[in-house]
Amino acid sequence: MLSGARPRSQGIRAVRGYGSGMRLPELIPGTLLRRYKRFLADVALDDGREVTAWCPNPGRMTSCMAPGWRVWLSAAPPGRKLAWTWELSQDPDGPLVLVNTQHPNAVVAEAVAAGIVGPLAGYRSLRREVKQGDSRFDLVLDDHPDDPRRCFVEVKSATLRVAPGLAAFPDAVTARGRKHLDHLSALAGHGHRAVLLFALSRDDCDALRPADEIDPAYGDALRAAAAAGVEILARQCRLSTTDVVLTGPATVRLR
Repeated sequence: MLSGARPRSQGIRAVRGYGSGMRLPELIPGTLLRRYKRFLADVALDDGREVTAWCPNPGRMTSCMAPGWRVWLSAAPPGRKLAWTWELSQDPDGPLVLVNTQHPNAVVAEAVAAGIVGPLAGYRSLRREVKQGDSRFDLVLDDHPDDPRRCFVEVKSATLRVAPGLAAFPDAVTARGRKHLDHLSALAGHGHRAVLLFALSRDDCDALRPADEIDPAYGDALRAAAAAGVEILARQCRLSTTDVVLTGPATVRLR
């Protein structure tokens, strides 16, 4: 295990032929009735109950949900106000989409720790959720035998599909996302490695571009960050109702 890395999380496992995967909790199927107030969703479960679930996704969720879509929920820990968490959704004629934006961070961290993400392999130390200045980074990597630089990694989950095979980020205006880019650029300017890694959280995309039509300021900031030395990476995900698996590289189109 990498020095400083968290113990292997329950439910995270290597998947032969694919990479690093996370076993999802037991999921309960249903049909989406509506999403509202950003973090709430009413769902008709297949057993006839109607429940309200927490939606762990702050974006607009364009192209990854609509009333009538199939959804899958997990049971929340005891004591939480809402008893259900929305995990996956599926267009009746489309792929699964990972709604829970907390999962890609864990899957990426495990894949990096396992040496599966080539550009980030070789580090002996991995820490998660590290505060640096007034930002908190998803991963910080240290102690590479061939590179003395500290490596800061921010992970973003991309669910918006804008064309066949093509995802885009963000799906809503994100001042927070631009702030992360500014901080990554500053770190690169001070001699560190700075990496933004997009996890394509749906099965039908193998390329990603900035969603300039939604947040042109973010697109400009992303291109400026790349010019400043921030490394922009993307990885595909394979989804099922039991697993989330980080697979191969995806193409990044900055223009």
